[in-house]
Amino acid sequence: MIRPINRDVLSLGIRSEKATKLDVNVITDLKDTLAAHSLECVGMAANMIGERKCIIIVSVGISNMIMVNPEIVSKSKPFQTEEGCLSLDGVRKAERFKEIEVEFEDESFKKQRRKFSGFTAQIIQHEIDHCNGVII
Repeated sequence: MIRPINRDVLSLGIRSEKATKLDVNVITDLKDTLAAHSLECVGMAANMIGERKCIIIVSVGISNMIMVNPEIVSKSKPFQTEEGCLSLDGVRKAERFKEIEVEFEDESFKKQRRKFSGFTAQIIQHEIDHCNGVII
């Protein structure tokens, strides 16, 4: 189901709870909502659709990747950038890392550990910030 975008800064600033297999409907709603906003958005966190669960979706080329309970376990090559967000007005400054390694559960709740770089790494960091209640 396509859900409305949460633009309430107070609720976006609250840390999300760990997701479980009971939250599979949130994954479906994230997929549908990102698809509906694909021209203006390349990633989304569950709190952006009003769910305080640690689930993100990231556009990777022609497909989307779901990450449940993602955690950055290593990062390198910091840089300064500016980012926009569907939930916030304007563009804001942020520090990101060009290379990251992330532990997460996939859509089937199987543990994964992968390295990402470049723009994909930047999107993942932005969405993990959402999970942690960090407003850029």
